[in-house]
Amino acid sequence: MDRQFDVLYGTSLQDAPELARVIFEEMKFLHQISLKLSEKMPLSTLLYEIMESSKLVARAEASSLLLYDSRDKKLHFQTVTGAKAEMVKKFSLRLGEGIAGWVAQKKQPLLIEDCYRDERFNQEFDRHTQFRTRSMICVPMLRKNKLIGVLQVINKKGGACFTPRDLILFETLAAQCAIAIENARLVEVEVAAESLRHELEKAREIQQQLLPGQLPDYQDLEVAAQLVPAEHVGGDYYNILRLDERHSLFMVADVTGKGIPAALLVSTLHSALLTYLKMYRDRVEPLDLVTALNRVLLDCTGGTRFVTCWFGLYDHPHRTLTSINCGHNYPYLVSERSEHVRALEQGGLFLGIFDRPYQTEKVQLIPGDVIVFFSDGVTEAENSRRELYGEARLLQLLAAMRRNSAREILNAITRDIGQHVGRAKPSDDITCGVIRII
Repeated sequence: MDRQFDVLYGTSLQDAPELARVIFEEMKFLHQISLKLSEKMPLSTLLYEIMESSKLVARAEASSLLLYDSRDKKLHFQTVTGAKAEMVKKFSLRLGEGIAGWVAQKKQPLLIEDCYRDERFNQEFDRHTQFRTRSMICVPMLRKNKLIGVLQVINKKGGACFTPRDLILFETLAAQCAIAIENARLVEVEVAAESLRHELEKAREIQQQLLPGQLPDYQDLEVAAQLVPAEHVGGDYYNILRLDERHSLFMVADVTGKGIPAALLVSTLHSALLTYLKMYRDRVEPLDLVTALNRVLLDCTGGTRFVTCWFGLYDHPHRTLTSINCGHNYPYLVSERSEHVRALEQGGLFLGIFDRPYQTEKVQLIPGDVIVFFSDGVTEAENSRRELYGEARLLQLLAAMRRNSAREILNAITRDIGQHVGRAKPSDDITCGVIRII
C-alpha cells in the first residue's frame, strides 16, 4: 500500500498532512479554473492566466499551450510562459514531430523524467532558445476525441521530477481547456456570423436606397417596378427617371454573380449613371450613355466581370421609345389591340467586357401598349423540381393581362412566379418593371 501511494503521489504516508495541503491547493486551483472558464474574457487572456496558474501550481519553470490547426495540420504555440516565451512562440510543429507532436498524433499523455534520454524529444528548441529542458508533462487537449491542441509544463523547480499526480492534474486541466477553447471558437463563429448578418443587412439597406424610392407620377404613363433579392444583397438594379418634361429614362441591369461583389458593382453602375445624368441631363443620348457606362465598368473591373443592361429613353410628346439592349433579357412590347409580342433586341454585348459600338432601335408606341422589362431571375425562377418559369409562361400571362393596369400586370407576374416556385429557395434576384402607355 505504501509503495502504491508513493508511486501515485510522489510521497509517503508519513507526509500525509503535507499531501493533504497539496491536494487542497490543486482542488482550489481546478475550482478557480472552472470559475475563470465561465468569465467573459478574450480567449488569449484566459489561456494565459490558466497557463501561468498551471506553472505555479506545478512549481514548473515554464508552461505552454499549443493549438492544432487542421488547415496546415500543425501545432502552433498559442500561450507560452517562462523565460524564453517570446522565442518559443515563433515555432510550430507537425504531427508526430517532437514530444508535443507525438502526444497530438497518438492522443496520449506523457510524463518524461529526462527529455534528453527520450528519442522523441526535439533538441532544436533548446539550441535555439538556450533553454535546458529536463523533465516534462505533455497531455493532449481532446473534445469528443477531436484534437484541439496540447498542454505541457516543463522542469519542476528545485530539480524534482513531476509525479503521476501532476499528470492527472494536467489531464483534468487539458479537458477543461479543450471545452473552453471549443466554446470560445463557437462563440467567435456565432459572433462573426451575427456581424456578417448585420453588415449584410446594412448593405441591403444601402442597396435599397439606390433604387427609386418613389416612381415618377406621369399623366401619359403607368409605371410599376420591384426588385426582390435572393440574398441580403444582390446584382440586380433598375431605375425609372424623369429627365425633363419631354424625356424619361428606364433601365434594368443584372451584374454577374451574387452577394457583396455584385452589389459593389451595382453601386458603381448607379454612381456612374447619376454622374452622367448630372452632366448631360438636358441632352441625354442613349448611345453616348451606354458607351460611357461601358468604359467606366471596363476601368473598374478590367474586363473580369460584366453587366447586362437594357435602356429605354422615352419621348413623351412623340410617344417614341429609343431602346438599347446590352446582352440583357429582351423586354417585351405587348399591344392592347393584338396578341403580337415584340422583343426589343437591338443593342450589343453586355457592359464591362469590350469597348464595342452599340445600336439603337426606335419604337412608335400608342395608348394601350405595354412594355415589360425584367432580369433573368424572372424566367429562370426554379421550383423544387428544378423546372424554370420560362419565357413561354410569361408571354402567356402577358397576352392574358395586356388590357390591365401596369400595377395589376406586375402583381400578376409576381404572383405567378410565386406559385411556380412554391417553397423552393430563390436562386436569383427577381426584378420586373411594367410601363403602360395611356
